[in-house]
Amino acid sequence: MVRAQGVIPATAAVLGGRVKIGLSESALARLAEDTDVMKVSRRDFPTAVARKLDGATTVAGSMMAAHCAGIGVLFTGGIGGVHRGDQFYVSADLIELARTPVVVVCSGAKAILNLSATLEWLETHGVPVVGYGVDELPAFYSHSSRIALDLRADDPGQVPALLQAQRRLSLSGGLVVTVPPPKHDALPDAEMQAAIEQALAQAQVEGVRGKETTPFLLRQMETLTDGDSLRANIALLENNAQVSVDIAADIAVAGGCAAIGGLLESLVECSFPASGELVIRALYPVPTVL
Repeated sequence: MVRAQGVIPATAAVLGGRVKIGLSESALARLAEDTDVMKVSRRDFPTAVARKLDGATTVAGSMMAAHCAGIGVLFTGGIGGVHRGDQFYVSADLIELARTPVVVVCSGAKAILNLSATLEWLETHGVPVVGYGVDELPAFYSHSSRIALDLRADDPGQVPALLQAQRRLSLSGGLVVTVPPPKHDALPDAEMQAAIEQALAQAQVEGVRGKETTPFLLRQMETLTDGDSLRANIALLENNAQVSVDIAADIAVAGGCAAIGGLLESLVECSFPASGELVIRALYPVPTVL
């Protein structure tokens, strides 16, 4: 889909302790299939590099790597956030959004999280959250969470102005553009909330905690919805990719960075490099190794 629009996928990852952008098919398969690939956030880069490990980055790690490579826009399905039932458990994705100047296109935080607390955290830490064609925060699988947003952009050309103003004011941190899933692929919010409650209950029964929680809940959601959650996830990810292409093109025209990065969760859970950094090569050359 994106190749047809002049966007070339150049996958990034930590391989053998080296942070790379641009991988062979065999390296891609290695990331997708090997069970010893570590999950790399900001705190994990020193370990992965020093011990020469393989790793796939979280959204936070992806933002850090993207910024180092001069990549200014990335897309994902959903960012991390504040966990339900434990508001002291805050994803490192949010911390990175408050410190790293990258535009992140997503369908909000993953629905298994506390969406209102996540939005409040971002607002408190100065991260603009934009509704793309909507006035309410998308609920990942569902079109709306019924949580109002203060910012709205109705076309990709409105995003560069926000980004440029943020930079001119010397404000640190990223910009979140939230895109609802396509209406024909979105799932009813009531149905999804019921499935989430079941998945959370099962996680408690099995004693699942920490970094294993999100992968466990997403697997449970797929089972409880007979695969509908996975299909919706793929559809919203493809839609977010298209929006990212449009936004990056307008940023390039406005004189900013034209590079995009993306996250494909079906390859490696929460791993931006697993699907690849997408770069408009005619506008921005991407280094092979950081």
